Amino acid sequence: MFDGRPSRTSVSRPPSSRNTMGALSAMGVSILIGLLLLVPMLGCTAQKPPAPETPKTFAGTIPIEITSTVGMLSDLVLAIAGERGKITTLMGPGTDPHLYKASPGDVATLLESDLILFVGLHLEGRMADAFERLGEDRPSIAVGERIPETELLHADGSVDPHLWFDVRLWSRVAASVREILIEFDPPGAEGYRARATQLIADLGALDAEVRAEIAKIPAEKRVLITAHDAFRYFGRAYGIEVIGVQGLSTESEAAVHRINELVGLIVTRKIPAVFVESTISRKNIEALVEGCRARGHTLQVGGELYSDAMGPAGTASGTYMGMVRHNVATLVNALK
Repeated sequence: MFDGRPSRTSVSRPPSSRNTMGALSAMGVSILIGLLLLVPMLGCTAQKPPAPETPKTFAGTIPIEITSTVGMLSDLVLAIAGERGKITTLMGPGTDPHLYKASPGDVATLLESDLILFVGLHLEGRMADAFERLGEDRPSIAVGERIPETELLHADGSVDPHLWFDVRLWSRVAASVREILIEFDPPGAEGYRARATQLIADLGALDAEVRAEIAKIPAEKRVLITAHDAFRYFGRAYGIEVIGVQGLSTESEAAVHRINELVGLIVTRKIPAVFVESTISRKNIEALVEGCRARGHTLQVGGELYSDAMGPAGTASGTYMGMVRHNVATLVNALK
């Protein structure tokens, strides 16, 4: 598997004198803080916006300062950029991107970036408008919005942004990132192509591994119930029935009738386990366990899954491939 990559950097860093923006002005920071904190909370349930424009050509010095929103994307970008890129991740382990609010440190990081990459499709709900405005001064690109509309999943008229749960689809994002970097930094094209080729091959092997592991779960037991509806791409790709207590976004509370409805389904179908997520409160899953107990059915919490964020840095689940393997092993152990 692909390894030997440099580590991701911390969220904030001091201003760079070589950046074309130069030193940050107090007024500029104040304006952007207001923009990032006060834009309407769109959640991840809005319609897909227009495709992003081709990035401008990089004219600075290597490494390119790249800011990414979530760990899964940073891991992918880092694998392709190699030593030509320095990656900063805004949203670390345990962070829910649907509800994320930018800090003043994030603002400084964004203003000092050469290139901003985010998933889009309103995953980073509150920050979507800010990224669009930042794109007027530097490339700010929603990589998920380069995936053809026909390959995206929808629910209740909304686009599902959780692309990374289908490993094959995530390799399409890798190809898009490769092209973005080549367009932005043509002198690095050969390296970007080579590293992307290796990464895409590794993702193909991972996809096959996931299929082999899921096959260990009897077909009638392939039911995944989690805190929110993040695993639809996973379900479509690997033949799992996916049910979320909440919808695509976590911005609203689950209704009591929804809990009761799921308790009835679990009891009727004798589902053995449900799963918590690392970025979301356990209370709705615990309500399911209690509701099933009251009806004479023992429901286990099968383990914790990583959905909108990876695991802690320096651990196996702190990489995209490690996160996928952790989730699959957790499912297989609880459901087979």
